[in-house]
Amino acid sequence: MSGAALLRRLLQVPVVLLFIYVTTVLLLMATPGNPFEAGERPLPPEVLAAKRHQFNYDQPALERYFWTWPIERLLIRRDLRSHWYEDRTVTEILAVSLPVSLQLGLFALCIAVLGGTTLGVVAAARRDRAVDYLANLVALLGISLPSFVVGLVLLITGCLWLRAVPVGGWGRVNQIWLPGLSLALGPLAYITRLTRSAMLEVLAEPYVQAARAKGVGRRRLLFGHAFPNAFLPVLSYLGPAAASVLLGSFVVEKVFAVPGVGTHVVESVRNRDQTLILATVLTYGALLTLFQLVVDLLYALVDPRIQVGRAGR
Repeated sequence: MSGAALLRRLLQVPVVLLFIYVTTVLLLMATPGNPFEAGERPLPPEVLAAKRHQFNYDQPALERYFWTWPIERLLIRRDLRSHWYEDRTVTEILAVSLPVSLQLGLFALCIAVLGGTTLGVVAAARRDRAVDYLANLVALLGISLPSFVVGLVLLITGCLWLRAVPVGGWGRVNQIWLPGLSLALGPLAYITRLTRSAMLEVLAEPYVQAARAKGVGRRRLLFGHAFPNAFLPVLSYLGPAAASVLLGSFVVEKVFAVPGVGTHVVESVRNRDQTLILATVLTYGALLTLFQLVVDLLYALVDPRIQVGRAGR
């Protein structure tokens, strides 16, 4: 990627984040209900008025959403507080929960990439054999089943029946396996299908046939000649895969009681906590935009013939 193309992509990041923020604000404004009515009992009028003043609901919408919240209090003073967790600021909540979600997402993504590419290569090398049918079955299940359904099945099997891992929580090594596998199965299925189809196409290319005729070993033929070119579609999919893992963590973290950002997203939506909703949505948007930029950079490094930023990219 050239310096000019990289600069253009970096300049697109704040535009994308602004679009995400404006869309989220419009959805929040269109949502009925009062964020201070989430409790079991209605608040007294004087307490309600104090809370509205505390969170700037007595200000015009333009000032409340586009100056007081995102710039002055979140980015500059960093004292923006959640409606529900009034003893902690939004920055403190994200500082604790974001590393947990990133660890879980990175673990799931590694499982998806390593497992999917391995299954895809083996399935292409042994086409129409038992391994190929097994890889297609895994891909079909991963595409068909939502992550929370996979999580519930793993929870019942691994925790209640086998008693091999804890039911939920976070902090120990054995507590990451079930939520990680739940998030990884969907992207793993797509990566398996992409790798298998790409490997079958590359294995039919003349240069691979010529290498086979020269007596190149099977392992070197697969991983030295065919796999590097077959991996390009998988690399393009890593951006959507990251989105799938991060967005899928909302429910999975709730199922396995993982104290990540996804849990706070679910709770903030349930409690109409607008400050926490905006902060978490912007955080996820920034992560996905940054990860897509990294994927484009890797794409240009893996195949120098591709000029990211030209020809419609």
